Amino acid sequence: MKKISVIFGTRPEAIKMVPVILELKKRADVICRVCVTAQHRHMLDQVLEIFDIVPDVDLDLMRANQSLGGLTSLAIDALDHYLTADKPDVVLVQGDTTTVLCAALAAFYHKIPVGHVEAGLRTGNMASPWPEEANRVLTTRLAKWHFAPTETNRKNLLNEGVPDGDIYVTGNTVIDSLCLALEKVKAHPPSITGLPGEGLTWLGDDRMVLITGHRRENFGEGFDNICHAIAELAFRFPKVQFLYPVHLNPNVREPVNRILRKRIATNIHLIEPQAYLQFVALMSRADLILTDSGGVQEEAPSLGKMVLVMRETTERTEGLQSGLVKLIGASREHLINEVSCFLERKDSYSPHETGSSLYGNGTASIQIVDVVVSGPGK
Repeated sequence: MKKISVIFGTRPEAIKMVPVILELKKRADVICRVCVTAQHRHMLDQVLEIFDIVPDVDLDLMRANQSLGGLTSLAIDALDHYLTADKPDVVLVQGDTTTVLCAALAAFYHKIPVGHVEAGLRTGNMASPWPEEANRVLTTRLAKWHFAPTETNRKNLLNEGVPDGDIYVTGNTVIDSLCLALEKVKAHPPSITGLPGEGLTWLGDDRMVLITGHRRENFGEGFDNICHAIAELAFRFPKVQFLYPVHLNPNVREPVNRILRKRIATNIHLIEPQAYLQFVALMSRADLILTDSGGVQEEAPSLGKMVLVMRETTERTEGLQSGLVKLIGASREHLINEVSCFLERKDSYSPHETGSSLYGNGTASIQIVDVVVSGPGK
């Protein structure tokens, strides 16, 4: 039997690896081992609980005020010990976090082949997103199998010299997870704490803007601009509800608390970060999503939602081409103008009704598992 170790550490990784783990556990000829670094502790645990996944190994590496260098050194050492003891035949990683790079490097040192889920995303700018662009570029050099979500990602890899036979265009596993989550949300609509009502029925016919933000590039002036823009937009559009699940990072919470919690506007709702099912419910109900996230750029278009991205670059260019995603940066004036334009003239971007085909049809996890179980080659 082939022993396959799935290694991840953050909430976005967990969301995108859950369907792969569930598929691996269906296979009679596979031993699936789940190892988490817990780079994000609380938000990671929320996702695992939803899908009843219990890690076989929890390295619990999260520390207060942890630097990237500190996390990297801890992770490589801990993963080296884990791989020495567990001896998997294959390691699977996802995306572009510090955990991904460290797991791929540790596996390389142990001569264990690595499958990289969500390979080939590129901005071409090592500073944006930072440090993620470097993480995924370096992981590409270490991986044996490259599971590219789209044809664009495949071309990026080919341009970097990755052999075509090592690349598999599978779609993105986030669509697999989104399908699972939507089934759960429809069957049992989740309650959302911190809002006037337990669910979202209190919104009535009001339009809703959903806001998320966590990128390091926006720390400092960027988040000040974002918060001041939200305050101004809430004043201009009193009948639009602005919902903001505030990330736990102190660099995000400080400007939110300093600028937005002082506002008496009743249409700004600052709530705690939401578990995955709750967040899917919020995206499904939103009229517009304002974010600097990568994953939201994939999920929201698949729900037919317009996304304004508070970044200067994106590695998910398919959304831009569909008309459902627009880069707007994080300047205060630009944020206010772009959101106002959408709220005043909803047809100004002429988005498609759905973006469900942008990132696959929900079978990415099956395709990935087929490859790593059967071995190399098409």
